[in-house]
Amino acid sequence: MSQHDAVVGVIGLGAMGRPMAEHLLRARGALRITGRARRHGDLEALGATWAETPRALAEGADVVVSMLPDLPQLEDALDGPDGLLAAERPLLLVIASTSSPTGVRALAERLASATDGRVRVVDAPVSGGVDGATAGTLSIMLGGEGPDSAEAAAVLEACGTPVHLGPLGAGQVAKAANQLVVGATMLAIAEATVLAERSGIDVDRLWTLLAGGYAGSNLLRSNHRRLVDEDYEPGGLARYMVKDLGFATDVADATSTHATLLPTLREAYVELVERGHGDADLSVARRFVAER
Repeated sequence: MSQHDAVVGVIGLGAMGRPMAEHLLRARGALRITGRARRHGDLEALGATWAETPRALAEGADVVVSMLPDLPQLEDALDGPDGLLAAERPLLLVIASTSSPTGVRALAERLASATDGRVRVVDAPVSGGVDGATAGTLSIMLGGEGPDSAEAAAVLEACGTPVHLGPLGAGQVAKAANQLVVGATMLAIAEATVLAERSGIDVDRLWTLLAGGYAGSNLLRSNHRRLVDEDYEPGGLARYMVKDLGFATDVADATSTHATLLPTLREAYVELVERGHGDADLSVARRFVAER
């Protein structure tokens, strides 16, 4: 069986998983999907096959891409009579959520032992937000063994640019680094927005101008209108940044890195969530700064 002939399934059809699933479906001509509720009739109309349970998904798939929020949700989908493992067939599990590197490795070891190597794991967290998922331009950070990561890359290239970075867990380390930059950049943009607004500067004109200089970034371009219009309808939930920066802290501890920015940044996002903004978009950092 060639990599293109592999049957792919997706579990987790949220803000990121749904557009990724459509790209996979259009690229491969077929796709199996499942989630908490059967509310993706548009994907079925395009040719996707709905599976009532994770087990049913895995019974007809060679590769399953998990876009569930984190490992606890994936664990729930793995175990039990209706879980992925109950399918009892070879499976490549691609963990595309942002998760703990050590947690991913521990899960892979458990699955390899419990299934006699029948279930293999690759980690492949993504960056680019809902905009990137919709456009099919995600940065995809792969960690895992050579043949398995090559198969995962062949599947995920429909969603963006997959790059193999090292052994299992390397993708999650890269995503932790990514989230450190994203979290810091968004908070800096938010503070700069409030400073400018309170100084009488038109925020729209400011960011249109600064986007062409060193302050410009994909994050700013994607969030420009949200910041100007104060539109915080969720694309990516702000509370996930607390989890992600926690994983970055774990990496810092494991590598004996005495980080300077990371602890302060994590405290800021914990406070943001405590103030009730966790279910808004990450750009709600502007409101958070203004309230403080």
